[in-house]
Amino acid sequence: MADAALFLDSGLVQRFAEIVGARHALTSQQDIAPYLIEPRGLWHGRTSLVLRPGSVEEVSRIMRLATETGTPIVPQSGNTGLVGAQVPDAGGGQVVLSLSRLNRIREVDLLSNTVTAEAGVILQTLQETAAQAGRLFPLSLAAQGSCQIGGNLSSNAGGTNVLAYGNARELCLGVEVVLPTGEVFDDLRKLKKDNTGYDLKNLFVGAEGTLGVITAAVLKLFPMPKGREVAFVGLPSAEAALQLFAMASDRAGSSLTAFELIGQRPYDFTLAHAPGVVRPLTSDSPWYVLMEISSGRSAEDARGLIEDILGAAIEEDVAGDAVIAASLSQAEALWNFREVLPEAQKPEGASIKHDISVPIAAIPAFIAKAGKAVEQVAPGARPVCFGHMGDGNLHYNVSRPADGDDAAFLALYRAVNDAVHDVVREFSGSISAEHGIGQLKRDELIATAPPMAIDLMRRVKAAFDPAGIMNPGKVI
Repeated sequence: MADAALFLDSGLVQRFAEIVGARHALTSQQDIAPYLIEPRGLWHGRTSLVLRPGSVEEVSRIMRLATETGTPIVPQSGNTGLVGAQVPDAGGGQVVLSLSRLNRIREVDLLSNTVTAEAGVILQTLQETAAQAGRLFPLSLAAQGSCQIGGNLSSNAGGTNVLAYGNARELCLGVEVVLPTGEVFDDLRKLKKDNTGYDLKNLFVGAEGTLGVITAAVLKLFPMPKGREVAFVGLPSAEAALQLFAMASDRAGSSLTAFELIGQRPYDFTLAHAPGVVRPLTSDSPWYVLMEISSGRSAEDARGLIEDILGAAIEEDVAGDAVIAASLSQAEALWNFREVLPEAQKPEGASIKHDISVPIAAIPAFIAKAGKAVEQVAPGARPVCFGHMGDGNLHYNVSRPADGDDAAFLALYRAVNDAVHDVVREFSGSISAEHGIGQLKRDELIATAPPMAIDLMRRVKAAFDPAGIMNPGKVI
């Protein structure tokens, strides 16, 4: 390439490669290619080196050399992030640090209800390991078959079980982190109570690799539910969905483990484009909810709770049609319907996506106001709204008009983005609920967050990474 000079010096590449061994230092552009693009294809990075260390000591040596030479490092786990935090820039002078070989589960402690896992452990592998031990690791994402624990923690991942169990931050008790200097911060403790000064681990969880490299973590496990029921419910309005949520919360309390809102448009897109899905309900509705009840007492208790909730909702005309899964396979089919929603939107053409949160009580008003704001900016555009209503997090995506042009619609990306995010701020919400900031929302965060918040974040960044080598250009 004409600008190959921007790539790393060959002597420096050799020094880094010697740390991990030639086999685990990728220099062929064919081998490197999968590390340079993220799932949405919005960013295409460049590098002449991907390092795949196999130990914490190797990560430490890499960071020491990076600090010595001023070489920027971009940590990457499963490369499933949606805001470009894991992609190097286009200059070619950054090194991608893949954590995929750090994939050991070091310990499962059933008395403490904890698991200690390295950053490269795949989320689904951790879930299965916990299940084999009779425990539940509740973090659940559509990408769980390929995303890795390090990335989940670095992005403070959310998912469908946040309502009951919290984000990744709430599931983490301790971390092991390699600092930019190569020093190892070993805080792999299992304590649920610890008031000895600043909670340092939470500086790294959600920092998107800008302060250090998470190499392992102690994570919470929970008892496996003895009863689990899943229902799919048709509703006349978003307001009715909010009413159903209030009824379910009152009756089930902490046994309400998921409450997913689905608009009619994503519902229809899924039926039209997702292979193998089955229509959940016989009649159509403007809105739908996928609800899960988990009981620690018994299967009968879970069944009784969900029947009580749905019975009351139908009697009070809050809900219309509803179905309770009659088997494990049917429950999985209902959940699969929800999980394939994002992919089912793709055949409808270009889309502009938003990962937002507002107070739960404000969700119906937000949906109404955001729809009007989008129509003013992009007449005929089609809002595709679904998400985790139980914790206030909506994926408010917007598809181009049915007969529109992809390029013309994407030219309105910033205007649509601003319109939706302006409404989010009116309701004191967040422009990034679970996907992070990365490259996608960095400039908007800096422009719209309170100046003091940005100043404090910059002070933290300067304290941990004075040389500016940790994932530069991301977050702040």
